[in-house]
Order: sequence, then structure tokens, then C-alpha cells
Amino acid sequence: MAQVKLLDLWVSAPAMRVRIALAEKGIEYETQEEDLRNKSPLLLEMNPVHKKIPVLIHNGKPICESMIIVEYIDEVWSDKSPLLPSDAHERARARFWVDFIDKKIADPIRRLVWTSSSTENKEAAANDLIEFFKVMEAELGDKPYFEGESFGFVDVALVPFYSWFYTYETLGNFSIAKECPKLVAWGKKCLLTESVSKTLPDPYKVYEVVLEYRKKLGLE
Repeated sequence: MAQVKLLDLWVSAPAMRVRIALAEKGIEYETQEEDLRNKSPLLLEMNPVHKKIPVLIHNGKPICESMIIVEYIDEVWSDKSPLLPSDAHERARARFWVDFIDKKIADPIRRLVWTSSSTENKEAAANDLIEFFKVMEAELGDKPYFEGESFGFVDVALVPFYSWFYTYETLGNFSIAKECPKLVAWGKKCLLTESVSKTLPDPYKVYEVVLEYRKKLGLE
């Protein structure tokens, strides 16, 4: 087993977070792409509680949950490109926003992308997702990144969803650029960062995969 191994799925936003953090630190690692409909014995062994990706295996020991993994990477490889602020209050603020993202984004995405709800329910899910993005845009303000002048912890948490924006807009029939122009500009700026540009997949390929999964689930 490699010293650092990632149980991964290319289209997964949580897995993208980990890949971005590893790239930011310049860490070499082995990746194992998972089929979540046929989970590998290694995944079931390394994450027996949730049985999901991503899982980082470092020296044979697993770390689960994407932003816990990102924070672990930041602590272990602390000499390279810190992701969390050095100031205690700023670290707490960053953790607050990451917690907010993880608590608020999943439900509207599930309702919008992975259900066959009525048009009315789809609109409600889209509206909830837009409201979430508006809150994040307000927090971003006129800063280039959520941490200020440098790409950091909150950016790592949110930017993978940028590759899903086209999917949300197409399924929900709305425009994120119209509703949250500063957030879209932030996403484009993040793509100028090498760790992001080499990690985020083509939005159209994401949409193609989502349509394929929706058909298999009988949602199309």
C-alpha cells in the first residue's frame, strides 16, 4: 500500500476537496476510483461506519469525511501552503463556514438532482439552493477569496460544487450567474489556481454522468 492513498470518485465534490488539498501541498498519492454501487472491500474496511468516499489512507490508517481529511492534511503537512488561517479567531470563522456549507448544501442538492419531485418541489429546491449561494456570496463580499487575499480552507470546501453549477442550473432552470454574479466570478478566479484547475472536471461531463445516474434510478 502506498504511503498516501485516496479512495476516490472523480465526480464527487467531497472527493474533489481532498484532491485539491493534496495538490496544494504537493503530496504524491495513489488513487483508487470507487464504484459506489459495488463498493470495494478496502472501502468497506476503511470506512465501516458510513461506507462512503472519500477516504484518505495514510501509512495504513484511514481518515474519513472530506473536510476532516482536508484539516488532517493541513496539520500533517503544515510546512506547505497552509489552508487554515494562523489566527485562532479566523480559524474558528473558517470552520464555522465549512460547517454551514456541509449542513446547508446537501438537502437542496438532493431534492433538485436526485429526486423525481414535481415542478413545484423542484422550484422550491432550486430556491433553497439559490438562497444558500446568496448567503455564501454575502460572506465572500468583495474579497478575492473567503480567507481574504489567499485561497484557503473555505474555498476548498465550496469550489468543487462550482463544477456542478451547470447541472444545478439545467435541472433547476435558473442562472447562478444572474443570482450570484460575485460567487461565479470567485469560482472563475479559483480556477486560475492550479490545484483547482487540475481537479475540477468538465461541467458538461458532470451533467452527462448525472443524467446517466438519473436514468438508472428511474428519474428521467
